[in-house]
Amino acid sequence: MNALMKTILDTPCPSGMAVGWWLGQMGLMVKLEGMLLCVDYFATDTPSRRFPPPIPAGEVEGVDVFLGTHDHSDHIDHPAWRIWAKTCPDARFIFPAAHMRRVLDDGIRPDHCIGLNDMECCRTGGITVRATAAAHEFLSPDPETGRYPCLQYVIEGGGVRIYHAGDTLRYDGMLAKIRSFGPVDAALVPINGRDAKRYKRNCIGNMTFQEAVDLTGELRPRCVIPGHWDMFKDNPGDPDAFADYLDAKYPGQVRCLRPARCEPFRIGAGSD
Repeated sequence: MNALMKTILDTPCPSGMAVGWWLGQMGLMVKLEGMLLCVDYFATDTPSRRFPPPIPAGEVEGVDVFLGTHDHSDHIDHPAWRIWAKTCPDARFIFPAAHMRRVLDDGIRPDHCIGLNDMECCRTGGITVRATAAAHEFLSPDPETGRYPCLQYVIEGGGVRIYHAGDTLRYDGMLAKIRSFGPVDAALVPINGRDAKRYKRNCIGNMTFQEAVDLTGELRPRCVIPGHWDMFKDNPGDPDAFADYLDAKYPGQVRCLRPARCEPFRIGAGSD
């Protein structure tokens, strides 16, 4: 068994507590309320990566819920999802309903597919997942169905709430939507920004580190992890600049976690 996977499975997590592992980019493993969740994990080894997957797709096991925020390979990794449909046969898969057909094509059982849209939620086991639209770089709802291709999630269990921003810019009304789900204990936000060169080669952008800091400062989770900066050489971000600006603009208000990749961190409900 992969050493990190074994560590994750063996790590205890009492009720009212979450234990997380940032896996690079926006990938996150979380133990919460007796369940193991895997969010936006890019587990396929490709030449464009700066580091190999810390847990190869074929060695991921024991996961109860897989979540993908949008249909880009580093968020919904279809080759990996096809593997996990077999190796984690009881797992549920949560994703934007706009991508239902592609997920079904991965071989995931229809009764294990949970497609969400803006301001929808679902409950599985002791976990509630609430979704809101993400603007990557646009909101782009389908004009016929009203379904959004990109989502953000607030994951709650045992009184702990974790905000996973997926890939997004900030848009009018977004903060109010997230706040409506209740106080957030921890957040993972993208900081890689956007520019003309990336957009012209179809590398769709996110918040700048300054925008991510302001969202964090106004949302005021107890801790935040800057993400989406380490996976690809041509799409970087600066976590030190994020941390410095957060400290300068919102001193003492939000603790910035910069865990080493695959280093565990713990979050208690309502804790500092």
